[in-house]
Amino acid sequence: MINYTDTAWMLIATALVMIMTPTLAFFYGGLVRKKNILSVLMQTFVILSVISLQWILFGYSFAFGPDLGGVIGSLDFAGLRGVGMEPISGQTIPHQVFMLFQMMFAVITPALIIGAFVERIKFSGFLLFALLWTTFIYDPMAHWVWSPDGWLAKLGALDFAGGTVIHILAGISALLMAIMLGRRDGLPNGHAPHNLPLAVLGAGFLWFGWFGFNAGSALAVGPVTVSAFLNTNTAAAAAGVTWMLMDWIENKVPTMLGVITGIVAGLVAITPAAGYVKPMAAIAIGASGSIVGFIFVTKIKARFKYDDSLDVFGVHGMAGITGAIMTGIFATKEINPAGADGLLYGNPSQLLVQGLAVLVAIVFAAAGTFIIFKIVDKTIGLRVDAKDEHIGLDLTQHHEAGYTVME
Repeated sequence: MINYTDTAWMLIATALVMIMTPTLAFFYGGLVRKKNILSVLMQTFVILSVISLQWILFGYSFAFGPDLGGVIGSLDFAGLRGVGMEPISGQTIPHQVFMLFQMMFAVITPALIIGAFVERIKFSGFLLFALLWTTFIYDPMAHWVWSPDGWLAKLGALDFAGGTVIHILAGISALLMAIMLGRRDGLPNGHAPHNLPLAVLGAGFLWFGWFGFNAGSALAVGPVTVSAFLNTNTAAAAAGVTWMLMDWIENKVPTMLGVITGIVAGLVAITPAAGYVKPMAAIAIGASGSIVGFIFVTKIKARFKYDDSLDVFGVHGMAGITGAIMTGIFATKEINPAGADGLLYGNPSQLLVQGLAVLVAIVFAAAGTFIIFKIVDKTIGLRVDAKDEHIGLDLTQHHEAGYTVME
């Protein structure tokens, strides 16, 4: 039976998650050079459009359709056949509302990867890659973890709002893309953001949208919704302060870029745990995600010299791994009776299940991204030539300019 309070909240949450993708465009756009800002905006908005259609045509059916061997959903829901106003068993919202909410997750996941290959990717190659990646990597993983019939779900893997399905997949795939595409020309030590206030505005609205991302994953209005909402803000705050302090110690000054990077790392880290843990655990998870992210962004990346341009691997991949593992430590049925107890509440096996889910996500994302990269690169190509890269993708890929004066 439909509960209209739950339905109203889920429509709001869906809109909050939707706005995160255009917001991500401004977060990323402010961090690139000004000759490439429109290319980033274009990639992000096109993903919102293309994956919305993919989800309706067959993506939702692959992820949440009737199970085929615990591996993938069937095509029973293709074109939204049979996806109407009647709630799914155990839910109180129309089936179409659930589909819409999950659509926004499917949209933002490949959009996150954009940060790894900005300023050097062909638009046509990017478009094909994003479509194939969503279909053959995101959709199956969503089925494994979030469909009741998925094999990881049956093992008891906990991922409240997408730490494994979204952030680990995107982060690992981003690292593979950055390595295989190669470094940008003429940027041995990176570059300063061309418009940091734009990135700050993007980060602020990401934080805002994340309340729908995490609290909406309760799929109803109730105590778990409140816990997820509170934990989201708490982890972000703890992570922002943690990164600021590390910046202060390491570089002698706190930076705005550091604070917003830390906040995003904390939001990522709490995502798998948001509806399962207590507020003090959220502080620990947010701070830990920030520490791990800081180490990878400032130390590991410099040592190995991979050009993950906007640190998708360090912030999303590593903070996502941190949050997924710590869910196995801090989860408690006191917060969510439908979840599980973690290590600190007498169930060490949950930590092993979380570790398995993380390992599966890493291997699947790495192998799948490698294969898709090779297919797209051999057919239509993925990297622009050196001249186009030097001029900038705004002019060479789209014949537009974000500003009247080029750098």
